Amino acid sequence: MFKVYDISMTIEPSMQVYKNKEEKKPKIYNVQNFQNGRAYESRIDLDAHCGTHVDAPLHMLENGATIETIGLEELVGYARVLDLTHVQEAVTKEDLEPFGLQRGDWVLLKTRNSFSDEFDMNFVFLREDGARYLIDLGVRGVGTDGLGIERAQPEYTTHRPLFRNNVIIVEGLRLKDVPAGTYFMVIAPLKLTGIEAAPARALLIGKP
Repeated sequence: MFKVYDISMTIEPSMQVYKNKEEKKPKIYNVQNFQNGRAYESRIDLDAHCGTHVDAPLHMLENGATIETIGLEELVGYARVLDLTHVQEAVTKEDLEPFGLQRGDWVLLKTRNSFSDEFDMNFVFLREDGARYLIDLGVRGVGTDGLGIERAQPEYTTHRPLFRNNVIIVEGLRLKDVPAGTYFMVIAPLKLTGIEAAPARALLIGKP
């Protein structure tokens, strides 16, 4: 048997959303129940960046690629969970250097963000020099447990370089219960097309 970690956020009306913006909260409506029909049915109003989600380049680059261009084969494979829970402000190149990352790695940043169910305006993010370091190494993708990989930095100097160098970005992971190490990762975004992001279910599979 293998240990399976669900590292995705639960979608519910009271969940944390980016900067606590009301318009980003999911809305779930009951449209039919056993008092007015013969079956129970619900409707969901969901932001594309709600909870755990995959960003596509269009999110930050004019005329950038849309979400369907990211193949599932790019979101399935081995990934390294890095313990960065000691970081208080931002993940830097200096923070990442000790891990001995290699070209082709998928990197998941476990920070103090994973330990709070409330949105923190001062959430830990990936600083520009950290992003540049990952680009120079040639990583395949980077996932963060913040609802943003940066805090709306001027010119989006984390998002944009990553996108321009074909590094996949996943945001909103939940890594609280996941020890640092290497796991088999499965990230399955909703099968959408023509837009800049998609909510996803994310799993890590490790040995018992």
